[in-house]
Amino acid sequence: MNHSTTPRPAPMPDGHAAGLRSAVAADPTASLVAGIQGAGGYGKTVLLEQLARTYRDAGVAVFGTNELARADEGAVLVDDAHRLGETVLGELREIARRPGARLIVAYRPGPRPAALAELIGDLGAPVLLAALGREEIAAQAGWAAPDWIGWLHAQTGGVPRYVSRVLATAEPGTAELPSRALDQFQHDLDQLGEAGSECVTAMAVGATPHPDLLAALLELTPEAVGSALLAIRAGGLVGADDVLLPIARAASLRLTPWELRLRVTRRLVEIQLARGSSVLPLVSPLLGADIALLPESTLAAAFEKAGEEALQSAPHLARRLLAAAVSAGTPPASVAARQARAAAVAGDLDEALRLADQVIVDDSVPDKELGVQVAASVLAHRGLLERSAELCGWSVGRLRWPGDRAFAAVGLIGAGRLGDAEELLRSTDDAGPPTSMTGAAAQLAAGVRESVVGSAATALSTLVRAASLSEPVGRGALVPDSPAAVAALVALHCGELDVVQSTLDKAIGSGSGGPLLHYRHRLLAAWLPLLRGDTVAARAKLPVAELAARDRLLATAIEAGIASRDNDMAALAAARGQARQAVAEHSVDLFNLLPLGELVVATARLRDQDWIAPYLAEARALLDRLGNPPLWTSMLTWKRLQAAVVLEELDEAQQFAGELGGMAHHNPLAAAMADAAGVWLRILAGQVDQDEAERAARALHAAGLAWDGARLAGQAAIRTADRRAMLALLECARALQGKPPRPRAVRGAMSAETDLLSEREKEVAELVLAGLTYKQVGKRLFISAKTVEHHISRIKQRLGCANREDLLNRLRELLGH
Repeated sequence: MNHSTTPRPAPMPDGHAAGLRSAVAADPTASLVAGIQGAGGYGKTVLLEQLARTYRDAGVAVFGTNELARADEGAVLVDDAHRLGETVLGELREIARRPGARLIVAYRPGPRPAALAELIGDLGAPVLLAALGREEIAAQAGWAAPDWIGWLHAQTGGVPRYVSRVLATAEPGTAELPSRALDQFQHDLDQLGEAGSECVTAMAVGATPHPDLLAALLELTPEAVGSALLAIRAGGLVGADDVLLPIARAASLRLTPWELRLRVTRRLVEIQLARGSSVLPLVSPLLGADIALLPESTLAAAFEKAGEEALQSAPHLARRLLAAAVSAGTPPASVAARQARAAAVAGDLDEALRLADQVIVDDSVPDKELGVQVAASVLAHRGLLERSAELCGWSVGRLRWPGDRAFAAVGLIGAGRLGDAEELLRSTDDAGPPTSMTGAAAQLAAGVRESVVGSAATALSTLVRAASLSEPVGRGALVPDSPAAVAALVALHCGELDVVQSTLDKAIGSGSGGPLLHYRHRLLAAWLPLLRGDTVAARAKLPVAELAARDRLLATAIEAGIASRDNDMAALAAARGQARQAVAEHSVDLFNLLPLGELVVATARLRDQDWIAPYLAEARALLDRLGNPPLWTSMLTWKRLQAAVVLEELDEAQQFAGELGGMAHHNPLAAAMADAAGVWLRILAGQVDQDEAERAARALHAAGLAWDGARLAGQAAIRTADRRAMLALLECARALQGKPPRPRAVRGAMSAETDLLSEREKEVAELVLAGLTYKQVGKRLFISAKTVEHHISRIKQRLGCANREDLLNRLRELLGH
């Protein structure tokens, strides 16, 4: 019968499931034709059952495909229309065109036979079923935490059927897919047919869903693979990017026989190796399996290549992969150098050095230059810079690796052997082409030499360029030290703190120097807040990790500096043992003078400086061999002056002040330190000039030593007899520490409260707050320690303080500290 002129039922006004349910519920007797499109598991069957219930509750009969002859008597609801033959689809199309028809047809997105496409055209725009969002999953779960909901959403892609499977079988809050949920995928995989099931297996072991790759891998025709991929998408097993959902991948790996997975994996590995493509995701899951221990040439090659791929991003995994390559038949000698590198990058320096030494002495081992590079880098990291330099120098003319000559020169200069370094640098033959790494290494050597024999500005500029040139190499580098670290050290020694910040930020961001130098860059960055006196920020930058000798020396010096600035004598005493161990493990070189200087001040505060004297003597001998370069010498001399100030050793202080005066011409920081040294001498002698002290303190602050400037102003305030000058200098100290000035009213109120104390009690309080012991305070004021204790007891009583901590806090408020 031809119904072309007969009015057709209206299409669905709303493209959502809720709109369809509302339309049926509003008038079950009304004419309605609709299509429901959704991949497998998206809830087509559930929606049809809800609609059937609504119809039946309203007294409307519901028919399926086996009762199409009675379509005019009720509503026809059809599921899985993509599975129907042409005859039935033709009948449904005829029903859809009848006036008053009530027809709802559910189907998958594809594959789509021609007859179904024609029917869909008559049904109009379909109701599209979507995946569940996190809120909808949470509503179903009820008991689950947000993090677990997020995990479930990621695992299932929000596919309703998969969400229900996990919710029905999972332990609450356990982020692990239940085996019962995975076993239920067997039916889904069976529906795909043999080709579809094999494609899922290939994708599960790591194959990209490309028809040509899957066809070659599974020995199928491209047409068969194309149809299989359509079925996989329609089955709801993949996301929008055609990648298997995690739950579908886990199910396939669980349900596919091991032999089939291994066969597909081996074939896929062969294809990827032939193409030079990544094999890391393919063979990583094989680690720990019995098959990984069997001699197998394909797997051996794959494990070896995967180990190289994992070196930078996952060094611990790289070590396991290279070991698996040896188990699978790779000759141990052929991967020994790479195993040494993997151990070094993973932080196992002992194992790295052991393997590297074996590589160096065994003439049959390839990649000998890599073994030298690893050993040299590890030795420098362990604080043996001169030994590292000698090894780099040994490789010059023998093995050669990019930068070996330059790093040998840098290490020799660092050990005080400038003549040897210059002789090495005069040679012009280079290792290989002029790459970014060789260029950066050459500029590094030039910059370090300039820092010793030339100007600070030229040295720093050269080193910053070296750091910039090494950035593209990033995490791929394995070197004794990074240009960024050396540039930061030079910048710290000449007060260019902005250069320190920007250089280290870039190095940390790019991973310059690789994982082996990551903590070195972070620790050098912690010196910036330490110089400002911001001990909270400095402590926050300290890494919580097992550190090698060079990094441990830096970290220990920072901890001692924090304790010293916080006036925490208990913490300073606790750092003593760590400091002695760290210094003993590390040979003295040019690049560890900064932490050595910090420890000199710490030992002076503890009155325990004897143990560090031999290392100071080594440092002075090293600097003498280099001609006492002002850039490197001035900071250590300044720290020794500060130690003399703490110990009130006037003769020593005068000696160091004279040395600083001879270096004042070299750079602005050296000039500021030299000027401040003279002011310190006068302060120690009790000759405090407010204007002079403020000028010197502000000059130190401007040159990069903010905390030192504040300390100078604070100590000048303690030692002046002029009350007005004392208050002004204390305000100067506050300003240099970054604290806002106290309001006039507050200062007036403080002055009134401090009138409770006698002048002598104020003097005692100021000295106690400065960190002096009762004995030291007594010596300063020419009274006994017992008298000092008596003064403190009376102050505590007058201010109503319950304990010493309350007293110190109260005095800091009253005296402006």
